[in-house]
Amino acid sequence: MGSDGHGAAGQGAPVNAGVLTVSDRSARGERDDVSGRAVANFLRARGWIVARTAVVPDERAEIEAALRRWAEGSIDVILTTGGTGFAPRDVTPEATLAVCDRLAPGLPEAMRRAGAHKNPHAMLSRGVAGMIGRTLIVNLPGSPAGAVESLEVVWSALEHGLRLLREEPGADAAHDPSPDPPSGHR
Repeated sequence: MGSDGHGAAGQGAPVNAGVLTVSDRSARGERDDVSGRAVANFLRARGWIVARTAVVPDERAEIEAALRRWAEGSIDVILTTGGTGFAPRDVTPEATLAVCDRLAPGLPEAMRRAGAHKNPHAMLSRGVAGMIGRTLIVNLPGSPAGAVESLEVVWSALEHGLRLLREEPGADAAHDPSPDPPSGHR
């Protein structure tokens, strides 16, 4: 998907994204949802449609319900922000795992690895990624900078994964960026 939000050579429908902020304080109106807004702005700048945004408290049942509800609609990807740390109420990964059919462990692994170079505490993130039907869910850190930096790290893979999940024409051809077979395999 290019910067216009479409697939390679303009193929495919625009990406519909949902941004779910998980924060007790933001849900109570005590703190502005800066992280959710930063993620939404990042997506819009790349041509994606931010079809849904919401703030929910750190309550597993509420997180699960929002993820399921959005996945049943026309949302291609749900990006959560917050609730991925070690605090007892940080339950976003558990809620995500409860609703996913399949996991995508490489995305959070890459985000943690890259984040740890800037901030060693990034390795404490317990964020996960997976699919519920044809909707991809990715847990991002709760800080605005951490959320956006994490998206930057996985952006290319995220776009490609969505093309595959949506079964866009030619998506599987992009698996191997090198046209030459490995030596000895002709």
